[in-house]
Amino acid sequence: MGVGIKGFGDLEAVVMDVLWSRSEPSTVRSVHDELVGRRQIAYTTVMSTMDNLFRKGWLLRDKVGLAYHYRPVMTREEHSAQLMRTVFESGGDSELILNFFLEQITDDDSVKLRQMLQRFTEEKSR
Repeated sequence: MGVGIKGFGDLEAVVMDVLWSRSEPSTVRSVHDELVGRRQIAYTTVMSTMDNLFRKGWLLRDKVGLAYHYRPVMTREEHSAQLMRTVFESGGDSELILNFFLEQITDDDSVKLRQMLQRFTEEKSR
């Protein structure tokens, strides 16, 4: 399964956000019920979007009774890490890419990053 730099279309991203926020697999009906509270959207639109995400390899599904229950193949964090790897492998100047990324992170994230780099460095030197 390849990951494009953009990742998902707009509605696909909204559906993935809903699924990532849940701990259990979800039906089209339950995702639609949540989305209809935020925007006007047809059940069939949610159904075709979730089917497309399944066909693209982003979702797994199991038939339970008459309905499919969908769940993401990877966590939100795994997806984000995969997007970052794709950016670094895109052939651009990795130093410039990393510099841009570092300019965007918060002070709290900067502290976490330094701690992670310290642990990584210590583990590699063992």
